[in-house]
Amino acid sequence: MSVEAIDSPASEPVDLDNTLINLDEAFQAWAGEFADKHGLGREAVKWLIALDRAGYPHREVFFTKARDHFALAEPVDELWSRYRRRMPHLVHCRPQVMDGLSRLRASGRRVAIVTNGTADNQLGKIQRTGLAEAVDAYALSGVEGIRKPDVGLFEIAAKRCGATLADGGWMIGGHLVADIGGGRAAGLRTIWIDRGTWLGGPRRSDRLGGRRSR
Repeated sequence: MSVEAIDSPASEPVDLDNTLINLDEAFQAWAGEFADKHGLGREAVKWLIALDRAGYPHREVFFTKARDHFALAEPVDELWSRYRRRMPHLVHCRPQVMDGLSRLRASGRRVAIVTNGTADNQLGKIQRTGLAEAVDAYALSGVEGIRKPDVGLFEIAAKRCGATLADGGWMIGGHLVADIGGGRAAGLRTIWIDRGTWLGGPRRSDRLGGRRSR
């Protein structure tokens, strides 16, 4: 995250997964543990990662497919619950990200995490990484009952920062619909974090961040 890339004094909403933290890295660690626990072998790790990247981030659907594929005995709800309990212990926030947040706030900007996901999983990540103390506020879809790209979640984050969306600001994130589309709908300028997955076509973000920003 580049402090120099942002020149607005208003609140700055930032995505959590694969923006402030490297969720892909943590997911790979989890997949290895999962395969070992169930005696599935290394090919299972590749299969789980491929399933995740194929567009099944909603974990109820993900674990339904995984349970069926590997003929697991545990109910889907239990598999998903274990995942939510474990992931906050596997994610990390890199020192340079913490430093960027510190410099943003020191410059007078107010930073809020705006993230989709279940309350226990996302809040656990924010607390265990130290991000709860590194930002001014956060708005979680699993708590508020609305998901990005709904403008309402951005409004909640801005309000908790003592600002409004009319004050402007930047939305920083890696999802072109939830983060970039949602941020633009909220009247914010946007920085898209490219994780090497863009296949071309309209991007519609104001600026582009690189893989190092994860």
